[in-house]
Amino acid sequence: MGTLSTDDRLLDRDVVYLSLGLREAGKGSSCNKSPPRVLSLVSSLLERLVQKNEMLLENNEIKDVITVFHGLRAPPVSIQQYIERIFKYSCCSPSCFVVAQIYMDRFVKQTNVQLTSLNVHRLLITSVMLAAKFVDDAFFNNAYYAKVGGISTGELNKLELKFLFSVDFRLQVNTSTFGRYCCNLERVEATDGLQIERSIQACRIKETWSNNEDSTTTCAPAIAR
Repeated sequence: MGTLSTDDRLLDRDVVYLSLGLREAGKGSSCNKSPPRVLSLVSSLLERLVQKNEMLLENNEIKDVITVFHGLRAPPVSIQQYIERIFKYSCCSPSCFVVAQIYMDRFVKQTNVQLTSLNVHRLLITSVMLAAKFVDDAFFNNAYYAKVGGISTGELNKLELKFLFSVDFRLQVNTSTFGRYCCNLERVEATDGLQIERSIQACRIKETWSNNEDSTTTCAPAIAR
């Protein structure tokens, strides 16, 4: 894992982690908690990117690559609602959503796929699930995440495999990259002039993130597609 170069930078990033509501957590610790600030920032960033891409696609300024992540129609739920649902029922650590954003960026760069309302939800549930498997000490299995995401287990299994091969199984994220993405989220908010109350939860990024076996459980009702 990478390390930050100076104590000042480490201090600055600790402040950012604190403000985003990030902290070290395993399965269960996020249940029944209020959504951390990082969820609204990631969803806002994705929503604006989707709007921009769809405008460019409509004007034929860019071309899209159709993949298994594309649906026939956009789900009747916003990106923010979808992210908050995943957080509520998966109980994954807030850090997973930053890692998921990193994974999605890697996928887009490798495939030239444009994020749109037709694929962003499937990419989200797949990337968050992979992040939880790689980052958290405990996590739910694919069948559970499929119910949370509103898709079948078979479909999520295919999406996971496609995603992994598309990013060449590059799931490791060093502390430097993680910190940079967190700081970028802060800058995006500052640029937009958003006023969001900051969380008081601290973040502790582990130097080693492991992948453990899936656990089995029941799930809340799935999102209707």
